Amino acid sequence: MAESTPVDFYGASWCGDCVRAQALLEHYGVEFVYHDVDASEEDKARAIELSGRPSIPVLVFSDGSVLTEPNNTLLNEKLRELNMI
Repeated sequence: MAESTPVDFYGASWCGDCVRAQALLEHYGVEFVYHDVDASEEDKARAIELSGRPSIPVLVFSDGSVLTEPNNTLLNEKLRELNMI
């Protein structure tokens, strides 16, 4: 059962962890809204506010939880917990 609320994804095209996390979400068909921290100072500031540090990717889920720089195992666990995969 897919979750109806998309994941907010804060990242940048040059970030290897962002590319990996985005590919995983796309692989599972998880809906997400991409916020490019290089294109928007607001998005960059929001990502830092959410994570407490200047690291990306930052993913915000429907339950209000935030993952910063999650590895694939952690991201998979969260997606399963929320019945998104």
